[in-house]
Amino acid sequence: MEDLRYPIGLFEHEGEITQEQLQVWMADIESTPRRLQAAVAGLSDEQLDTPYRPGGWSVRQVVHHVADSHLNSYTRFKLALTEEQPTIRPYYEDRWASLSDGKSAPVELSLALLDALHSRWMILLHSLNQDQLARAFVHPESGNKIRLDWNVGNYAWHGNHHITHITRLRDRRGW
Repeated sequence: MEDLRYPIGLFEHEGEITQEQLQVWMADIESTPRRLQAAVAGLSDEQLDTPYRPGGWSVRQVVHHVADSHLNSYTRFKLALTEEQPTIRPYYEDRWASLSDGKSAPVELSLALLDALHSRWMILLHSLNQDQLARAFVHPESGNKIRLDWNVGNYAWHGNHHITHITRLRDRRGW
């Protein structure tokens, strides 16, 4: 049976991150706004307000979550590049998704935000050298130091993960 929560599995990467791997991940990040736009194209408000799985967020909330999450990640990249291993501030994704803008705002707002954000993010990512990509921030909940090169992969996965939530729902519902 399909795992509706993690349809592409969890993000995992062990060992060295090669330039080739980084290029694949960056291409995924760069294409996320376009692919997310395509995933929701033509959906009605009723369809956008359908949860992608029982007990899960609506498609609308997923779109707004991707924008919220990637905006936070972009900020974390900039903090790690300008401070020495900063401890980032986590946020309650579920609470953000339950706010009125996450539950009812037009998805076009977050799609436009994501498009602009990813354009800026890609300029930054393409400018980074190996030393910069080895910089890290600290996540206070785990205490782990998270390297930027690893986080590129994590956010490539994140976009793919949520786009797959939507496309698989469309497939299951015949939308």
